[in-house]
Amino acid sequence: MRGTNQSGISEFLLLGLSRQPQQRQLLFLLFLIMYLTTILGNLLIILAISTDSHLHTPMYFFLSNLSLVDICFSSTTVPKMLANHVLGTQTISFSGCLTQMYFLFMFVDMDNFLLAVMAYDCFVAICHPLHYTTKMSHQLCALLVAGSWVIVNLNVLLHTVLVARLSCADNAIPHFFCDVTPLLKLSCSDTHLNELTILTEGALIMVTPFVCILASYVHITCAVLRVPSSRGRWKALSTCGSHLAVVSLFYGTIIAVYFNPSSSHSAEKDTAAAVLYYSLRNRDLKGALRRVVGRRAFSV
Repeated sequence: MRGTNQSGISEFLLLGLSRQPQQRQLLFLLFLIMYLTTILGNLLIILAISTDSHLHTPMYFFLSNLSLVDICFSSTTVPKMLANHVLGTQTISFSGCLTQMYFLFMFVDMDNFLLAVMAYDCFVAICHPLHYTTKMSHQLCALLVAGSWVIVNLNVLLHTVLVARLSCADNAIPHFFCDVTPLLKLSCSDTHLNELTILTEGALIMVTPFVCILASYVHITCAVLRVPSSRGRWKALSTCGSHLAVVSLFYGTIIAVYFNPSSSHSAEKDTAAAVLYYSLRNRDLKGALRRVVGRRAFSV
């Protein structure tokens, strides 16, 4: 989406979550609480993992990386929205909008890959326990995380370049952050290439980790069903079931927003999906915080 040279637009207006003052105040308070909870909770997780030698395992290494990504993800969009509300402004610069979109999608994609890597770690631990230490070496864990960063950055760079080439006639974004869907709606250029890329390459990046997660848990379930203890089976299946439920909601929200034609989108639908997405992340955080901090005899 070209800036001042093509369209005369050097900044965008973020219209926020709602135009009604009472709803805006309520949503501001809701997002402020969720943001502070997310930052504090993830910092506690990282601190607990880094200071407890018993938690220096692949699973908690991936969880600490996931917590770091969650901090960065929330800090990409929420502080700007909160600052605009306090300052009474709605503007974001053209370069700031593209930068926000870049990092937003980078951290979302990184979440997907980390969830898949964690599912693979569980698969190895349950289905191949005798070979776990050799299969999940420190080198492999570092390589999985580093490789994920490379893939997601290349993916997001492609989408950002495709958006940057467009021109626009309007600068009002009916959202509280720079998302690709409202930006495509503002474009007066042909967006078919952008939409095709989202539905193909973007879908591949999103669906592949989900398929890996699903395949891992299918094998985990089969292995758990062979456990002779009914109590052990139920405990393991309950853990897997809750994780799969969260993953399904996580991916379902993203697919509902991004992987359908732009004509079916509405500002209300995208806003509701964004609030749901943040709520799900906050709930995931609380579950992880209980598991990790609970090991250190703290109560959440």
